[in-house]
Amino acid sequence: MRLFAIGDLHGCYTALQTLIETVPITPQDLIITLGDYVDRGPDSRHVVQWIMDRSARAECIPLRGNHEIMLLDALKGRIPMQHWLQFGGDTVLKSYAPPGRAGMPEDIPVQHLRFLDRELLPFYETKTHIFAHACPDDQVSMRQQTDDALYWARFDNIQPHVSGKTVICGHTAQKSGVPLNRGFAVCIDTWVYGKGWLTCLEPATGQYWQANQQGESRSGELEEPVT
Repeated sequence: MRLFAIGDLHGCYTALQTLIETVPITPQDLIITLGDYVDRGPDSRHVVQWIMDRSARAECIPLRGNHEIMLLDALKGRIPMQHWLQFGGDTVLKSYAPPGRAGMPEDIPVQHLRFLDRELLPFYETKTHIFAHACPDDQVSMRQQTDDALYWARFDNIQPHVSGKTVICGHTAQKSGVPLNRGFAVCIDTWVYGKGWLTCLEPATGQYWQANQQGESRSGELEEPVT
């Protein structure tokens, strides 16, 4: 079994389709998706459905991102609806809207909301790697992490984790379009909803594949660590 990690998707289903056609993934392999499936891009609905389908076949481990948290918080009244909408929630409602009318929160299927609420994991660990949406606190074990570290902390100040494992994360958009390798941590959010790319990394080899919303694809290997 090979293991792959896919960075922040943000409703960019065309890029996801192109990426999956490009990466040599088999049904025996495992995909870890790093969260932020919704907001900003045009097709959150199909991205969420793809994640659900893969997870149901035990081919995908879906992690939670801060944008899933904002969506649920807005729909449950924990934050103002306008706060979510201004961070890309408007594109989510459009993707679920029936033809010919504006989207409403009630257009989102209960099954999708239940999945986003109950089935996403806060992190995933192997013997050598930690996978999280944002940047774990380097001083404590993964079971001691705060929500702020797991979902909101930026990559800028990340330090080697106390476990000695390599962190693979997203959340902090690399507008260069290239994964940022710090040696002890790699950020694979490469700004697909902007003018960048969606990245799939094979941590064991350092090889990555990318696709964008124009249906283009490319591949490469992680650059030498930036210190």
